[in-house]
Amino acid sequence: MDTNELKQEIRELCKQKDAVILAHYYVNGDIQDIADYVGDSFYLAKVAKNNPHSTIVFCGVTFMGESASILNPEKTVLMPAADAVCPMALMVSKEDIAKMRADYPDLAVVCYINSMADVKALADICVTSSNAVKIVKALPNKNIFFIPDGNLGRFVAEQVPEKNIILNKGFCHVHTSITSRAIEECFRQHENAEIIAHPECTQEVCDMADFLGSTKELIEYVAKSDAQEFIVCTESGVLHEMQKVAPQKKFYFVGAKQICPNMKKLTLEKIRDCLVANSPVAKVDGELREKASAPLDRMLELAK
Repeated sequence: MDTNELKQEIRELCKQKDAVILAHYYVNGDIQDIADYVGDSFYLAKVAKNNPHSTIVFCGVTFMGESASILNPEKTVLMPAADAVCPMALMVSKEDIAKMRADYPDLAVVCYINSMADVKALADICVTSSNAVKIVKALPNKNIFFIPDGNLGRFVAEQVPEKNIILNKGFCHVHTSITSRAIEECFRQHENAEIIAHPECTQEVCDMADFLGSTKELIEYVAKSDAQEFIVCTESGVLHEMQKVAPQKKFYFVGAKQICPNMKKLTLEKIRDCLVANSPVAKVDGELREKASAPLDRMLELAK
């Protein structure tokens, strides 16, 4: 079966199953093309919350499917690649959180949405890279434990110096694979290029950037910038959308591992198969769902 036939079969299955396809910017371009909605974590969380379809096919990593299930307990959330686990989502423990709460009685645990449900359930509020600064500023707490990504936490701390932000040691291996040396080598060949970076990158890379922003903000920036060339410091899946919004511009990727292998586990065949089988399913229910839903709902409310 060729790609067009496969896409047509998926569309027919979506009609039969009353399904909507959500895809993150980091999955392969052919999946982005077939999706009903493409976006970053915050956008997709809002879509999942407000969409009328009874079935959600979430093309992303497992924490995203969990979040969709938490926000939509009455819906079926299908995960075409149930083994697509974000390593950073596992880089914080319940013990870490308990220790910080004991050390700082007024602590707010701010949980990046890139985390599993059992960690979200222990947080006061969730954030994404696009709303983290706004939300941390709005919190009444002086002491903030930012989990799990230390680099994004550092970025937020720089923007909100009035807060005592305690960093966790988690990281994204894709973003930390991008080095200042690799950027310098690329820039020597493309001296008119602007350097744009996601705040999950290391301090030295963020310091070099002409623009720092979430995935969505990086895409919006290349569309409006006068520059014609960009050194892009984030996961390479964004190239698909960047070429759509700025087809005449050039983009360079320099990271040794600038591809997320878990996001790339998603395929059209797996989407078709999960619709046929109604499996694998992401399901968070009971007491865990109740506890994990509160910080997600609070994020959606505060980030309006």
